[in-house]
Amino acid sequence: MAERNGGTAVLPGSYDPMTMGHLDIIGRASGVFDHVIVGVVNQPVRKAKTLFSAEERVGFIRDATADLGNVQVKPFDTLLVDFAREHGAKAIVKGLRAISDFEYEFEMNQLNRKMAPDIESIYLMAAPQFSFLSSSGIKELAMFGGDISGLVPDAVAARLQEELKR
Repeated sequence: MAERNGGTAVLPGSYDPMTMGHLDIIGRASGVFDHVIVGVVNQPVRKAKTLFSAEERVGFIRDATADLGNVQVKPFDTLLVDFAREHGAKAIVKGLRAISDFEYEFEMNQLNRKMAPDIESIYLMAAPQFSFLSSSGIKELAMFGGDISGLVPDAVAARLQEELKR
């Protein structure tokens, strides 16, 4: 594992729901930065409505990262760079799975860099076993009765199946 180089990083996302891929990126970032803040977007712009409330998504992540002493989880509904500055972050960390992620993230990086040239964007490649995982794919799989064990934390799997039965 890489040695921590100090500083604070923000890992933003909707986390609706959190996947093992998200947990992998959070864990890897926590090994590099002294302080990691998982920023849960209250109401994402790119998605119509979230399945879980921000509070519930924050709870899932707190439970799943309880063993990582340098990770905090907070909801936010401001510009990402404002959230990062508010918490003294010098880096925004995101995971990349595929070329489609890169195209979107490249555009966001340029906008963030324009607004906050002092905050660096850092991208971690998805671990191979999680490179196919997406929150929307998990919801679809669960909706049609697919097995999501091992793809999301157990508490998330239970709540997802409960929520989709309604």
